[in-house]
Amino acid sequence: MSKTEKQPSARQRLLQTAERLFYAEGIRAVGIDRIIAEAEVAKTTLYSHFPSKDALILAVLQKREVDVDNMFEKAIERSVQKGGAKLEGFFSGLKRWFQQPGFRGCSFINAAVELADSQHDASQFASAHKQRFHSRIEELIAEDYSPAVAKATSAAISLLVEGAIISAVLEASAKPADTAKATAMQLIDSFPGMIPSH
Repeated sequence: MSKTEKQPSARQRLLQTAERLFYAEGIRAVGIDRIIAEAEVAKTTLYSHFPSKDALILAVLQKREVDVDNMFEKAIERSVQKGGAKLEGFFSGLKRWFQQPGFRGCSFINAAVELADSQHDASQFASAHKQRFHSRIEELIAEDYSPAVAKATSAAISLLVEGAIISAVLEASAKPADTAKATAMQLIDSFPGMIPSH
């Protein structure tokens, strides 16, 4: 691969820069001029890819969803390769995420709170992401245990996960991931005869 091919495109630089700044400082606090300067692109280049800041915000969240999904799927895969359960891998991924430098919680929750507009495209995407995220948790429980257990526990376990994310920010600690995992397992174990399928 040539040196030119290794360089991120202008669009990629814009997305990476906007994602970093939005996450660290907030969507409202970061202006277009700042993003352009740090991405080292012209304003016309930005608007050729993203017609507005709102469009850029939405694109950043779309990118973030792919990255989040990949992060958790890799953690799940590592757990399975070691003979562990998929849900166990999910919680390992959650804890590893909390331990990342600069962790500031969930980009989707942060965006929805900052935008404070349920009709904003980015807010609607954030809401849909959470639905997909919770559905994935239900799938993992069903695959490890049974659809019946998943149906009975997934909503509560999803709330545990969301609470752990907020607690991890407020406490600046990864321990909420362990607490959420332990509580989730206690909830699942309350159903007699349910043994992980792995």
